[in-house]
Amino acid sequence: MAKVMEGLRYSESHEYVRVEGNYGFVGITDYAQHALGNVVYVDMPEVGDEVTAGEEFGAVESVKAASDLISPVSGTVVGVNEALEDEPELVNKDAFENWIIKVELSDASELDALMDAKAYTDYTEKL
Repeated sequence: MAKVMEGLRYSESHEYVRVEGNYGFVGITDYAQHALGNVVYVDMPEVGDEVTAGEEFGAVESVKAASDLISPVSGTVVGVNEALEDEPELVNKDAFENWIIKVELSDASELDALMDAKAYTDYTEKL
């Protein structure tokens, strides 16, 4: 069974956001990295780019498939996880530790539309 962490918010497209102050750290869930298999490339936006909740901001490619990344929140990208450029497989080692982008949130109320850990667990058990 995939690991789900308390205190994060989850989207139906299997991204999570960990909120710290006015910032959100966005990555893919453990469920998603298991489904993808060995990650070989992570396509990330540039610092300064805008992301919009529900819209694509990049992609994750594995030996099996490529999957678009859908932002769970809106805001400005203020950081990218540069370690993933050289070691995309870090996502497989710990999807929650190896976030993909750091976003300055423009609308914290968007978090209310995302699932908590229990709701996400229930959601993935039905898939």
